[in-house]
Amino acid sequence: MTSHAISIPLPAERVALPRFVPAALLGLAIVVAQTLGANARGAPESFAELAETVSPAVVNITTATTVATVGDPHGGPIVPEGSPFEDFFRDFMERNGPGDAPSRPRRSSALGSGFVISEDGYIVTNNHVIEKADEITIEFYSGEELDAEVVGTDPNTDLALLKVEAEQPLAFVPWGNSDEARVGDWVMAMGNPLGQGFSVSAGIVSARGRALSGSYDDFIQTDAAINRGNSGGPLFNMDGEVIGINTAILSPNGGSIGIGFAMSSRVAVNVIDQLQEYGETRRGWLGVRIQDVTDDVADAIGLEEARGALVTDVPEGPAEEAGVLSGDVILSFDGIDVDDTRGLVQQVGNSEVGKSVRMTVFRDGKTETLLVTLGRREVAEGAVPATAQKTEEPQDAEVLGMTVTAVTEELAAEMNLGSDAQGLVVKEVAEDSEAFEKGLRAGDVITQAGQVEVASIEDLEARLEEATEAGRKSILLLIRRAGEPRFVALTIAD
Repeated sequence: MTSHAISIPLPAERVALPRFVPAALLGLAIVVAQTLGANARGAPESFAELAETVSPAVVNITTATTVATVGDPHGGPIVPEGSPFEDFFRDFMERNGPGDAPSRPRRSSALGSGFVISEDGYIVTNNHVIEKADEITIEFYSGEELDAEVVGTDPNTDLALLKVEAEQPLAFVPWGNSDEARVGDWVMAMGNPLGQGFSVSAGIVSARGRALSGSYDDFIQTDAAINRGNSGGPLFNMDGEVIGINTAILSPNGGSIGIGFAMSSRVAVNVIDQLQEYGETRRGWLGVRIQDVTDDVADAIGLEEARGALVTDVPEGPAEEAGVLSGDVILSFDGIDVDDTRGLVQQVGNSEVGKSVRMTVFRDGKTETLLVTLGRREVAEGAVPATAQKTEEPQDAEVLGMTVTAVTEELAAEMNLGSDAQGLVVKEVAEDSEAFEKGLRAGDVITQAGQVEVASIEDLEARLEEATEAGRKSILLLIRRAGEPRFVALTIAD
């Protein structure tokens, strides 16, 4: 039975017009209405031609994995405690002996989608579709099946590149520019939802720039139906270009509720190119720890606008060699403004390893330009921050709602601060204080105040006096907890 779309006209809204309307005003209204109508793009009459054009390049993916049988120590089945079948299986096992034979492995299969990006057989899909698979089978729209090998994977963006060997050149689809996609544009998703075979769904771009959990996330949100099995399939624009890879859905029941996410081609193209060339990713590495700049932090350091990436720590690496300091705010990277930490991480990650980049930082009330040569993140994942000498100062003080004292060897050992702890340790925090509200707790170590190192209570008091004289409403503290740095701006009492 063929279904037809039914268009239900909306009731016209009654509008009261004045008895006499100037002709010029009416003419302007008509022109505006015509302009709005010309700019608004209606729904396509059909997606059939587009679907027919791109279908040969969309594939179903079936994987097989050998897994150990889960059971009791003797290979028997697991039955939930309290299950009505618990007594049955216990009697069954007792009648048939303990079963000393080891549990046998079994084969597990999974389904997903993908698409061909070159005539020589390179195929893109999600990493979670093929992860840990022993065998990968590609089924084409024609029904032909080919075995695939993994070229490379990137768990950070959940992308994978496969390769098949075909006798004839394969149909493929081109990449599109996801940055050109606008909220409200029509898109079409293709894949293998719920293992039902090739399927098409359509919708619009609901939002852009969505982040789920990864540092490199840049998802397109769409209401085109995406279900299990669609993972790894393409999201097309109306020109038949891939602007996203269908990756995830937001759903309380596991089915599509109109909130689906596709990794943008802006991210995917760079990752896939690296996987194809190297079999792995090679992301740029700056070598800093950073946090977002909040309004109170911006006020504390004299930054007019709350934007950029605030450097909390500079371990040994490219940034340290370039002269970056803790407390610097990175405002631009390679000629592109930095709005927040997520934007900087993506810019650096997409940059070429070994590239020399100019970076503008805000420091001591003015901007400076530094030249940094990027390292490779994958090599530097285990980089350890440099340590510093400790200073002893056995004295307490009540400051900004906290009881603080200088770190000593005895106190460091007592509070498990580590042998390299330096600065002022927080012994107590008043629960009605701003410091408590912003997360400071006993055991935190204050290493900087006003972006200057503090080793004694006198140092801290001097920084507070300087900030007050400069007319600052708050002061920026660098806090370390279990070695991890974080900036916190606290209001200076009048």
